[in-house]
Amino acid sequence: MTSRVTAPLGRSLARIGLTPNIVTIVGATGVVVSALYFYPRGQLYAGSVVITVFALFDMLDGAVARARDSASAFGAFLDSSLDRVADAAILAGLMWWFVGEGDDPMLAGLTLFCLISGFMVSYIKARAEGLGVNCDVGVAERTERLIIVLVAVGLSELGVPYILAGGLWLLAVMSLLTVLQRLVETRARLNDPGFVEGEGEDKKTSNGA
Repeated sequence: MTSRVTAPLGRSLARIGLTPNIVTIVGATGVVVSALYFYPRGQLYAGSVVITVFALFDMLDGAVARARDSASAFGAFLDSSLDRVADAAILAGLMWWFVGEGDDPMLAGLTLFCLISGFMVSYIKARAEGLGVNCDVGVAERTERLIIVLVAVGLSELGVPYILAGGLWLLAVMSLLTVLQRLVETRARLNDPGFVEGEGEDKKTSNGA
């Protein structure tokens, strides 16, 4: 379903000469600049709209790669790395608002927790894959986390009561739950008797049957 929308856009971007890495860099840079410009000024709705536009643009890098037949390991690495920077900028800009004109130390601390737990969600997965096991589990992957924070922040300026605090608490709980899920999953996979370290995948030993 999603590919029906992204594939034509990817082909269009490829035709005008954009590469997947350029799309990734432009999208991530747009998110970072928008978050650090709008949120600290309290322009929460406008910031969320602009961030969403750049985040959606960033999602087209895969479609451009398929259109140009130029998918690469470095492209995936760059995309993942810049995603972390973009996520951090969104929460840092929001935290900046809370410790400044927003004047809400509790929500500033909660935002900091969301930032750290979000990094942990991504780090645990990357570290597990580095050890050779898959850890693609959890209730709050990046897409879910972005939707929660952008919707909550954007609607808060429109006067929806308690939406910002509620969204941040929801994000914090879901991120913590995802961290725990990934820790448990990684422990189970590493302790699997059939796991062979260094193979890059879960390996099941044969008993000759």
